[in-house]
Amino acid sequence: MKAAEWDARYVQSELVWGAPPNSTVVEYVHGLDRRVPRLPGPDGQTPELPRALDLACGEGRNALWLATHGWQVHGIDFSQVGIDKGRTVATRLSRSIRERITWQCADLTDSEADFDGPRELVLMVFLHLPAAERRALLRRAAGLLAPGGVLLVLGHHSDNPAQGFGGPQDPGILFTSEDVVADLGADSGVEIDTARRISRPTEGRDAIDALVVATKSAPE
Repeated sequence: MKAAEWDARYVQSELVWGAPPNSTVVEYVHGLDRRVPRLPGPDGQTPELPRALDLACGEGRNALWLATHGWQVHGIDFSQVGIDKGRTVATRLSRSIRERITWQCADLTDSEADFDGPRELVLMVFLHLPAAERRALLRRAAGLLAPGGVLLVLGHHSDNPAQGFGGPQDPGILFTSEDVVADLGADSGVEIDTARRISRPTEGRDAIDALVVATKSAPE
């Protein structure tokens, strides 16, 4: 879908995906802020908060959850309506939490887009692109990680149209965990912690997702 199509979808209801974060993100990220090593800040001191990047943040449900759980978060999406809705939800939170989140409307497939780094966490959650664009973005995301940082990739599995529920039906933008591991490659500097097919309860039968969690290798 193009940005204008997502704008039209997001404008149809208050929150398309609801306010709670994705349960798989919560499962794998909860408590991570206390475990990941952090690079010194510009003044040579350890940053007060670990830094997260939420690629294709949509209406900000995962970014907002991260901010309330001790992360400095940068959310990026190509839908201005989605970004604006995330900002609106953030106004209902305390000032200290609002100040932990920055928002950016940008096309993630644009090689000139500035994502900034390094980050202790990068999320790519339900971001579906053609294989070549997915591969390029995954490798770029891995390059944004600080040593010991975590990349979490979650999306609709290639088996979902036939065996699962909902989600895009175009096989050209779906993927398996094996696809993500292959896209990252052996030279991306990350070690694969988890790569599996998971079931997600929905209002119908279970949806099928692909999950990959990888950690940036520390320099030798």
